[in-house]
Order: sequence, then structure tokens, then C-alpha cells
Amino acid sequence: MAPRLCIISASARRLLGKPGPRAGDLAAAAAVRFYSKDSEGSWFRSLFVHKVDPRKDAHSTLLSKKETSNLYKIQFHNVKPECLDAYNSLTEAVLPTLHLDEDYPCSLVGNWNTWYGEQDQAVHLWRFSGGYPALMDCMNKLKTNKEYLEFRRERSKMLLSRRNQLLLEFSFWNEPQPRAGPNIYELRTYKLKPGTMIEWGNNWARAIKYRQENQEAVGGFFSQIGELYVVHHLWAYKDLQSREETRNAAWRKRGWDENVYYTVPLVRHMESRIMIPLKISPLQ
Repeated sequence: MAPRLCIISASARRLLGKPGPRAGDLAAAAAVRFYSKDSEGSWFRSLFVHKVDPRKDAHSTLLSKKETSNLYKIQFHNVKPECLDAYNSLTEAVLPTLHLDEDYPCSLVGNWNTWYGEQDQAVHLWRFSGGYPALMDCMNKLKTNKEYLEFRRERSKMLLSRRNQLLLEFSFWNEPQPRAGPNIYELRTYKLKPGTMIEWGNNWARAIKYRQENQEAVGGFFSQIGELYVVHHLWAYKDLQSREETRNAAWRKRGWDENVYYTVPLVRHMESRIMIPLKISPLQ
């Protein structure tokens, strides 16, 4: 049987033919436009974080960062296997224009293909500086962006399915910042039992200090819209061997075992993806 080929339309070829910005330009723009001055102290503050009271407010208010109003969107695109290369090329040609355009209050945080986990999958993480108003402003502008609408039409021909979630970042995690590579990234996803998010946050606020020595902690998020009671932890490693050594080292630190002991019963399902950055990803 002959292999299936991805059909590239004339519109897609036109989008692909436009010169794109360099990866360094993307990282620099992300650092300038969306860097939070308070992010430098977020890890230090996490050492002294107090236990939150679950009875006083919604967990989104108790656990998210107060000093920023960032909202995040994570996208999972399952691509037709024969179209993955074309999908990556199309994505790398179009998405950086939104990232670099200061008229759009959104920026790329990271873009990856899944290496281990769901195959032929792309994962994109966006930041909206200004919360829900920024998200709506961006969405309304995209409705009249002819190049983006053309991009979406061409992209849809390459996809099997897609889904997304809106996320907030945990107050005690690092704010994701561009980093040089090469790295591999692990996205660990935990689906919690309803009503346990605050208990999860209280334990991880103490435990995150055990996972900082090798700068592997990139970001921690919890869902607001989409599937609820979902937590995403994003980690960076030089390679799989470095991942193994870093995770084993955590077990030798007094207190890490307690975090695992108290948080495992809160989890209904967990999943790990190992991901490779695309060329446009500010997280390399």
C-alpha cells in the first residue's frame, strides 16, 4: 500500500513562503513584553508560603498569582501522521507574527511535538497578559485577521482532533521564561478528585523547593475552563538521563517523600508527555 501524502494547498504554500522571524527574536520579544518583575522572587516567596484556608474563597483566587493577571491557554492538536511536517512548517510560518505583534496581548510560551506519549501531536502554550479581557481582545482581533483565518482553514485540513484549556499559574511556581536549549520537556498532567485542588496546592507549595536545584521547574498550572481539576507541571531536562538523575535526587531529600505520600491519593489519573520544542518555541 502506498503511503498517504499530505496535500498542501496553494493557500498553505503561500503562507509557508513568507519569511518568518528567527527563534532568537521570539525569545527576546517574550522576555521584553511579558516578563514579570515579581517573577524573580516567586520561588523565594514559595519557601514561606502559608497554608490557604479552603473555606474562604474559590481555589482559583487562593492558589493563583496575585501580582500578575496572566491567563494561559494550552492547545493539544492531534495531527494526521502524514501531515505533521507540513503542520509544523505552517505553524512556524504564521504563529510568530502574532507573538511579535504588540497589538495582540498574547505571546507564545512554548511549542512542542510530543516525543513519548500521544504520537503525531503538537502542544502549544500561550500567555495572555491581562487575563480574560486580553483573551477576548485577542480573539476579536483574530476574527478579522485574514492571514490567520486562512491559516486556520489550512490547518484544519491537517488535523484529526484538537482541544484546549484555559489555565491559571500556581502562585508558588516559577513564571515560565524563555530558555536556551537544547532541552527536552516533560508535561506531567494530573486529573484530581473534585474538591482537592487546595490540598494539592498546599503540599506542592512546600515541595517545589526540592525540585529547583537543576532549574528543571518551568511552570505549574491548573485548569479554569475545559476539563476541570486538571493540573499541569512543566519540567525541562537536558536529556532523558538527566531527567532520571534529577528525579532520583529528589527522593534523597527529606520531605519529598511526604509530598508524594499526601498527594498521590488526590489523583484520579496521571499522564506524562516527553516533548521536543519546535524551532519557534521560546522554550528551547
